[in-house]
Amino acid sequence: MLKNYFKIAWRNLGRNKLRTGIHVLGLSLGISICFLIFNIVWHAYSFDKFHPDGERIFRINSLTNWGQEELVPNAGVPGPLGEVIDSEVSGVEEKGRLYVLYQVLAAVPETNKVFGRTDEVTFADPGFFRIFPRTWLAGNPEKALQDPGSVVITQSQLETYFPGTKPQESLGKELLWVDSDTVRAQVTGVVEDYTENTDIIFKSFISYNTIQTEEQKEWYGLHSWGNINSSSQLFIKASPEVKLESLNESLGKLADKHYSKEEDSRTSFSVEPLEEIHFGQTYKDTTVSKVFLKGLIYIGLIILTLATLNFINLETAQAMGRAKEVGIRKTLGGRRMQLIAQFLTETYLLVIFSTILGLVLVEGLRVLFSEYLPQGFILGYFEAQNIGFYLLFPFLLSLLSGIYPALILSGYQPQRALKGETKAQTGFSFGVFLRKNLAVLQFSSSIAFIILVLVLNYQLRYVSSQPLGFDKNAVVYSSLPFMSDPAKMVLLQDRLSQESGVSGVSLSGSLVSSQSLWTSDAYIPVDTTEKQLFIQVMNVDSAFLRVNGIPILAGTAGSNRSDEILVNENFLKEAGIAQPQDALNRSVKFGGEDKKISGVVANFHSRSLREEIKPMILTANPRFFQTVSVKLESGQNLALSKEKLEQIYKEIYPYETAEFDFLDEEILKFYEEDLRIRNVLGAACILAILISSMGLFGLSSYTIAQRTKEISIRKVLGATIPQILALISKDYLILVGLSFVLAVYPAYYFLRDWLDGFQYRVDMPYFIYALAGAGVMVLCLLIVGLHSYAAAQTNPAKVLKDE
Repeated sequence: MLKNYFKIAWRNLGRNKLRTGIHVLGLSLGISICFLIFNIVWHAYSFDKFHPDGERIFRINSLTNWGQEELVPNAGVPGPLGEVIDSEVSGVEEKGRLYVLYQVLAAVPETNKVFGRTDEVTFADPGFFRIFPRTWLAGNPEKALQDPGSVVITQSQLETYFPGTKPQESLGKELLWVDSDTVRAQVTGVVEDYTENTDIIFKSFISYNTIQTEEQKEWYGLHSWGNINSSSQLFIKASPEVKLESLNESLGKLADKHYSKEEDSRTSFSVEPLEEIHFGQTYKDTTVSKVFLKGLIYIGLIILTLATLNFINLETAQAMGRAKEVGIRKTLGGRRMQLIAQFLTETYLLVIFSTILGLVLVEGLRVLFSEYLPQGFILGYFEAQNIGFYLLFPFLLSLLSGIYPALILSGYQPQRALKGETKAQTGFSFGVFLRKNLAVLQFSSSIAFIILVLVLNYQLRYVSSQPLGFDKNAVVYSSLPFMSDPAKMVLLQDRLSQESGVSGVSLSGSLVSSQSLWTSDAYIPVDTTEKQLFIQVMNVDSAFLRVNGIPILAGTAGSNRSDEILVNENFLKEAGIAQPQDALNRSVKFGGEDKKISGVVANFHSRSLREEIKPMILTANPRFFQTVSVKLESGQNLALSKEKLEQIYKEIYPYETAEFDFLDEEILKFYEEDLRIRNVLGAACILAILISSMGLFGLSSYTIAQRTKEISIRKVLGATIPQILALISKDYLILVGLSFVLAVYPAYYFLRDWLDGFQYRVDMPYFIYALAGAGVMVLCLLIVGLHSYAAAQTNPAKVLKDE
């Protein structure tokens, strides 16, 4: 019986190649998108799932409200919290403290080898390995991190630092890291590397007790409740019976105890489950937005739904063509369940073919969208979850897409079916009603996608064309070693300035415009009182304004003196100073010291256009310069100039990896997520239009073929071709109009929220909505019009010769 079902299904599919081709292509596009998105989402949610008792592991986050501005949660905590959390918060079974070291220079004194800078080094206490147990290849897990100056390394680090050395033989060997100071430690343990997906990327764990003197604690910012540094992190393992809510409540009481309610800033703590870390602050740029993932899931479901609707639409439209087959089979004793099984088998074959083609298309999609895929993402076709996908997905899709057409076809009455009738003659046809509504849903999705893509592109073009208040062209930059010798930085600045084609070199704490943000408060005398201002701070030298092309409104460009500051226009506005000249030589209390305003600069966008320009102070502290910016003269060979600058950098800092990047490319990263959303929506838009067009092509070709006699009779009675085209197209124009109405609000709802995220934005461009609707209408008319024109050109004598 089953063999017979497949044989008949195969013959039916081969008989109507156009129908089969539309079904297979449409479904394969939907399946390929779903398969890729399924793997991306699975990958994102697979991080750190392998740790024992992972549901009881949490990271403590801090949240500080400074003035009226609420900052994003910070994965850092004040140092004292790690000392008291297990005694002041009930339900803490174990605590593990980290102090993450970024871009430290690693070396092996024994061989005098330098291994470059790394982000995979951290201070850790013994509790960390009790929360995140590892397989130990050498050393004592209980004692390895007890003593100052000890370090546990992973097997991969052992092979890097001491090639050919066995784990046991490495114990006692010395490693060295250069940060703000030199840290030396002896190897006391070797552990296996994680092979699973994890955000715990560290490979060298220095004993936390190495930070032991008060001077060291103050330097690392671990001495005060008021100092919150993202490097200082704290993990806890809660008791089995403890709930997340009770932990947060206990942390709230702890914050009330250690922070005064009278302070201008307010700090609180919360717990972040281990499974959420991948969607929050990670130790590398691997964070994934849950909103973006949900958006991908919705897009995949929409594309698959469109393909499924195509199938249902075309199958129900062509049902009349198989009415006699159903009538004969029922007359010969065929039962309805057998017919349903037959039609579902046909659908299953289509889905299997579509799945095979979809897996081929996945490779093309993976290459096309490789830059949008997560780091470390591998498409494992033979992994357990994908094998489950192959087994379950075709079955479920066959059931969802094939059940309604199967019920319709199997429900025909034999006596009517053999006469060519499929239903009693009534004024209402549910099949026609359903087909029209499914077509409306398809075109609604297409129109909504077009509106979203066009408006996103319109806003992104707007922000990229706005004046930023500085000159971003022909500026290259590189990072400086943390806490580098100021004399060395000045030497680098001088050497770079002497290079031909360089018009200026500046040292600063950050770029003129970046993701970096340093906020503080300042006090300015007003009458007999002081007015408090919440400000942004930038650490710059006297060449900063000239290199970046920032206009000076009054005073000088700075003199690198620590007692002088520059302010921007918004600082004057907040301080109530009318004219830039009036601000010169005014005293401002900043950082606990009195500073003199020596210059006023024009407002410039130091961050993205999502944010307003903040009141700003520009100060000079050479000890904390971390960036060198170089302005190149016009007409230079940028690639060659960049290479020369890197050679000079390497001469001054031989152990550093010198690499200069372009400022304008860095600014584009502000909108990287928005560009990713636009491009993904753009691809979804193309697929939606393609699938909808294929469906309309198949549906219109079939329905117009059924109206061929009507068209011929109208021609005989004197109807012109334009009249016939208008008659047939009218129904489709109504469907597109309804689709447009349904698409407008969802698109508007999403775009309104997205545009509200920009302080500088376009007004809602309603003309784009109209363009999208008109574009889909034109496409619809082209598809239907071509079929209608071909039918209208047919000789009526050939069509009506049997009548």
